[in-house]
Amino acid sequence: MAPPNQLCLVLVIFLSVFSLSSLSTSAIIPKANVSLSIPSSQLVENLCNGKAIPNRRFCLKALSTPEVIAAVDTTQLGTLIMKLGAANAKATLNVYNEIIKKPGSPQALKALNCCVEAYKYAILSFEMVSSELVEDPQTANYDVAVIGPEIANCEKELINAKVQAHRLLAGNRFMKYYVSMGYEITSTLELENPNEY
Repeated sequence: MAPPNQLCLVLVIFLSVFSLSSLSTSAIIPKANVSLSIPSSQLVENLCNGKAIPNRRFCLKALSTPEVIAAVDTTQLGTLIMKLGAANAKATLNVYNEIIKKPGSPQALKALNCCVEAYKYAILSFEMVSSELVEDPQTANYDVAVIGPEIANCEKELINAKVQAHRLLAGNRFMKYYVSMGYEITSTLELENPNEY
């Protein structure tokens, strides 16, 4: 395994190249809107340490906005995560729509269209889950979980069609992180409210 300094250097280079791309990807990479001196809330810390979270650093960075840090309970945090997931899906969908406009092979177009549908589905699912958090966390948990296979299928189609677009693959990876955060928060809500459904 590479030493931490090398991993940080690779990440800095990747993020620098990614952020210099010509297409707008502002919502794809989470922005830290607060200084590092402001600690994350205990709710965020607990969530980002959850079993379903594959990338704790991404989780902490994505959830470092003042609005998220001010969340007073798990339901409010869940609603904010769903909003962030939907915003990320919309930004990534915009990237797909831009790339579709460029000439490419029929296989690439088919793969890109598959991904467009997956991201439309993701947007609707994140928005739907926001309304389910209070009434039915179990259904919300399922509805977040099924976004993952849609994104995985999109990724598989891109690879099979040999679409060489690192921004798209990065967007898919980040979407998986938002799905994992959504899954973790809905699982937590299920445990907090076992008698409500």
